Amino acid sequence: MALQAIKYQRGKLQILDQLKLPYQEIFIDITSSHDAWNAIKKMQVRGAPAIAIVAALSLAVWLVSYLREIDEADEANEDQQNQTRNMVETLQQMLKFLVSSRPTAVNLSDAARKLEQVIITSSHQPDASPRRVAEAYIAAAEQMLANDVHDNESIGKHGASWLLGNLDSPGKISVLTHCNTGSLATAGYGTALGVVRALHAQRCLQHCFYTETRPYNQGCRLTGYELIHDQIPATLITDSMAAALLHLKGKSERIAAVVVGADRVAANGDTANKIGTYGLAILARYHGVKFLVAAPRTTIDLETPSGTDIVIEERPQIEVTTIKGPPVKHLEPTSVDVQVGEIKEISIAAEKTKAWNPAFDVTPAPLIDAIITEVGVVVKENGLFELRKIF
Repeated sequence: MALQAIKYQRGKLQILDQLKLPYQEIFIDITSSHDAWNAIKKMQVRGAPAIAIVAALSLAVWLVSYLREIDEADEANEDQQNQTRNMVETLQQMLKFLVSSRPTAVNLSDAARKLEQVIITSSHQPDASPRRVAEAYIAAAEQMLANDVHDNESIGKHGASWLLGNLDSPGKISVLTHCNTGSLATAGYGTALGVVRALHAQRCLQHCFYTETRPYNQGCRLTGYELIHDQIPATLITDSMAAALLHLKGKSERIAAVVVGADRVAANGDTANKIGTYGLAILARYHGVKFLVAAPRTTIDLETPSGTDIVIEERPQIEVTTIKGPPVKHLEPTSVDVQVGEIKEISIAAEKTKAWNPAFDVTPAPLIDAIITEVGVVVKENGLFELRKIF
């Protein structure tokens, strides 16, 4: 069973604190938009689909609490139109605030736009009231959660089927993935890691290699945690080992593809994803390995013409110059005892070092072989991705 990182029931939302993984499983409560904003900004929750779901549900939880406080008798005697207008304005402001937490990830802004439309539509109904608006919003946010899990499973099936169908010969294959794109980055199952899970379920996966994904180490901390949890055969490599992996092990391990997720896909297919993705795409092309982007349609931004229009978030320098983790005790050359109770931050750079820390890079569409979505796999037609056709 895939890991569950988002726990929701009406009126209650908990997320697995990803800053504590893989050493501790601690769930934290999200009760408001401010809780969600802080969790997203601090990267206690990350991954484009996951942050959109958590942001949407944070307002749903707050609205459930709000509804409990409404006295229906008093509400009926108040100015319904004025109350409804205030409710709409409040929710719009909260959605705008939430979007500011991670501007590069289009899923968040896409979810906010859709939810704002639900709010406006419900407020224009003949029986409109703050309660009706709140109920409409809650239902829409909960549907987003259900849709995301279903869409991820479809992405996994489509990706595995396409990849196996484009092999030169039958047999098990290995893949390389980057960052974390599984249950911890989505509402469940995962996008790129969903493809890995689907291959494993079909007994077609020989091995999954995954990068550490510096500087935040989402690969070694989170992807490794999920792969071990699901008992999928996997090996960690440092980011700088990818070229050697494809060159030295490409044939013996039969590495057929590099499969990654996306934080935003432009209309022409250019893709913004975790820093390091662009380099992997270049390596894949040189070594004749398929380079696949797995993402739901909510990640595709048809209003952004190309990757040059994508705003790249830059994070604090200290993430590059330090590293966090528990201390260890060496037992033998290949074994350590992890002291789980204490997380330390350690400097790994010279004092006064200046560092550049873009969170994402953009992979040009010409380097991408296919984009895997919940409705199928998109390949180039006459050298171009025609993404509008899947909407």
